[in-house]
Amino acid sequence: MSAHLPEHIRARVEAVLDSVDAELRARYPGAGERVQPIHTAYVGADKSATGTPQEWGAAALDLLDRHTDVLADLDTTGALPAVRRRLTERPIQDLRIDFEDGYGFRDDDEEDTAAAAAGAALADWAGKDSAPSSFGVRIKGLAVGERSRALRTLELVLDGAGGVLPGFVFTVPKIRAAEQVSALVDLCSGLERGYGLPDHVLRFELQIESPQAIIAPDGTTPIARMIQLSDKRCSALHFGTYDYTAACGIAATDQALDHPAADHAKTVMQVAAAQTGVWICDGSTQIVPDDDPEAALRNHHRLVTRSLRRGYYQGWDMHPGHLVTRWLATYDFFRTATDVAVPRLRAYLERRSGGVVDEPATAEALAVTVLRGLRCGARTEDEILARAPELTVSALEALAARRPLPGTES
Repeated sequence: MSAHLPEHIRARVEAVLDSVDAELRARYPGAGERVQPIHTAYVGADKSATGTPQEWGAAALDLLDRHTDVLADLDTTGALPAVRRRLTERPIQDLRIDFEDGYGFRDDDEEDTAAAAAGAALADWAGKDSAPSSFGVRIKGLAVGERSRALRTLELVLDGAGGVLPGFVFTVPKIRAAEQVSALVDLCSGLERGYGLPDHVLRFELQIESPQAIIAPDGTTPIARMIQLSDKRCSALHFGTYDYTAACGIAATDQALDHPAADHAKTVMQVAAAQTGVWICDGSTQIVPDDDPEAALRNHHRLVTRSLRRGYYQGWDMHPGHLVTRWLATYDFFRTATDVAVPRLRAYLERRSGGVVDEPATAEALAVTVLRGLRCGARTEDEILARAPELTVSALEALAARRPLPGTES
């Protein structure tokens, strides 16, 4: 070893860098092992009941049958039969019973009753194969005049559900300041103590739909601080298309998921949440397949595909008809992406370029893509193994985490 660097300087450098490494590991632990749903369906509390998932699935199937020609034209990988199976078996992956904009302000007795019924519906869904695998509620916001009602509704939902069910999360709309997240952490801790629950069992999502959540008054970007203040309780950031674009002064005729103002906000969200384990959920479109089904189906399919290409793998669905094009666009996207990724991963493992020299970071991204395709049902493990026997799920998980492949550990 070179003797030119004094040992006390070397030790000082090592100590500083060890501290930096530890802080970076704590702040950016990676994607984690949670499986992100492809969507969140929002249903007003006055329109939600125990049978809502099945009703949405039936309505989506009816739409599929009435517009098979349009959907077949959109389908690029022959995914429609798989979409039909999905809509028959488990049409909704993630669902929020909405007590905010989709419900509005009601008298307290009416919302109390709806909150208790929502909790009972969540309890009915828990563990059912045909029900959403994750679910929760969107409460009202934290501003004065709303927060007391929001907290009461959350408590009544938990009462009705008999506690915090596996997969439960609550969404908080109109977040505007990082300090609001500190209050949410205190709320969760208090509810856990009050209900006698384990620590950190309550988790929340932050709905980003205000310009102040993107750029604070001092010019900083508060979302990263929000995530750090969340005490690892924040599971996702949800984008609010229409509140955000309206607050930016966009005319109503131009408010849309693909407006440049919306794209900017979502890019900030994406960068702030990168490698933290917090998911990004794209917003919604208000165009539903009622008056002009063909135009609405084509529009939603285009928007979902656009979001997927930009790395937003989850989005809101506001209408049963959105389920059809959500699943179709998602299956087509991941089937195509997987068909590209598998031979490139094989070449990477065999150290052949195949015209593309992939780096470990690219192999990681390719493996994550295949895993997402498997987990959403776009491809099956048998289909992957038939093309690449070495790409088992454990091998893909190792590549995604940049760990040694199974059986190669020294």
